[in-house]
Amino acid sequence: MSYKITIKRRAIKSLGNLPDKDYQSVRDAIRKLAENPRPNGCLKLRDRDGYRIRIGVYRVIYQINDKEEKITVLDIGHRRDIYR
Repeated sequence: MSYKITIKRRAIKSLGNLPDKDYQSVRDAIRKLAENPRPNGCLKLRDRDGYRIRIGVYRVIYQINDKEEKITVLDIGHRRDIYR
């Protein structure tokens, strides 16, 4: 079962601003979500819809639609800024 991944414009912009090493790590983590949308360490968010995964000091916020087998990446950012 493989989910389709869609990335919002805001998340694409944030991803493009990451340093090269972090960019590759975050990109790979997002790609892995297609096979396992709820990996170990992912958390369901309380204050907003969606889930988050940690990649070093960065966080990826995303939503899962199990009926359509679709993942939408909403935002990517540093841990100190992403929840504001």
